[in-house]
Amino acid sequence: MTINNRIASPSQTSIKFGFWSAFFIAAAFLVFTACFVIVLFNPPLFSWTNLAGYVIFATERSQLPQQIARFAMLLFGPLYVILLNAIHDHMPPSKRLYTRIAINFGLAFAILSGIHYFVQVSAVRLSLLRGELQGLEQIVQANPLSAVSAINMLGWTLFLGLSSLFVAPVFSGSKLEKAIRIAFWVNGFCCLLGGVGYVFDLTFLIFLTINFGMGGAVLTAAILLCVYYKKLGTSSLV
Repeated sequence: MTINNRIASPSQTSIKFGFWSAFFIAAAFLVFTACFVIVLFNPPLFSWTNLAGYVIFATERSQLPQQIARFAMLLFGPLYVILLNAIHDHMPPSKRLYTRIAINFGLAFAILSGIHYFVQVSAVRLSLLRGELQGLEQIVQANPLSAVSAINMLGWTLFLGLSSLFVAPVFSGSKLEKAIRIAFWVNGFCCLLGGVGYVFDLTFLIFLTINFGMGGAVLTAAILLCVYYKKLGTSSLV
């Protein structure tokens, strides 16, 4: 027995992977939000002017909240791919084209964002500690126009957005599934709008769609998916 007849019988493995990946995604975004609030209420806030200004700021103030937030988002990419595969595992054949496309876009997102965050917690951090600053402005996250920031935004806007839009339609039927679908729709459109904001240098649009729209939608979807897999696990035992 399952939540509705449109879903194939799931294995306990896919249920566990789906639940725990959604759970840790929610935890990662809660950690990120907490770190964001700590930074926000610990003025002065940093605004990029040049590399010299960033080096002074980064070396004179603790970067622990920022580093914790980066580790949380570094984990989000692989967890999201696991979640998409768990969703794919118990979908009927008529919906698996959508989930396969979502997985491929999700994998591209995980690779691009993973490169970005790993560079920040390794190469950038170590370069600052050693005082090796040549070329750093093109790989530091604080510079919104650096090459690595553009790569990161490509992942978060285009590929996460498209992945969300393709996985959204596979959820239908119950109120819970419809709520999950809406959360993915909202996330997809917010991500794509954030990409438009980045290309045209619309800071307010980026802040609104990525920090609030995407963050809120992903957290909502993850929490709802925890409930979804909890119910799916219970019903599969009946």
